[in-house]
Amino acid sequence: MLKNFKELETQILWHQIEHVERLDSGEISAELQIPPESQWFSGHFPGQPILPGIAQLALVRDIISQACGGPVAISEFNRVKFKKMITPGKFLRIMATPKQGPDDAYTFRILVENEVVCSGNFTLRIDGKNRDQIQ
Repeated sequence: MLKNFKELETQILWHQIEHVERLDSGEISAELQIPPESQWFSGHFPGQPILPGIAQLALVRDIISQACGGPVAISEFNRVKFKKMITPGKFLRIMATPKQGPDDAYTFRILVENEVVCSGNFTLRIDGKNRDQIQ
């Protein structure tokens, strides 16, 4: 039996990032696919697998980590809306845009076929750095 999220994350075929881009505006955009054989699909739901919400939030963190050049932690998620189910084999586009105001606050969207399937806000904690200090 797996004891925690980190252990689960290291034992699965997680995702295949196709492209990550950081624009001059600070917006981060990534394209990826979750392989149909990923363990994330094994528990939600037999016969009709979907990507759990916690996995979608982990995708956002992983893409931000890659764009920032190192590990990040998300200190807060809020106003998260799961609008549509993500099924195996779908190509995803994740976009994160810096918000006006507090450092390290972003809005995010996950899209499938140009339709928003998940959206919300998050705040980063990056080893004591704010977004102006990140590559």
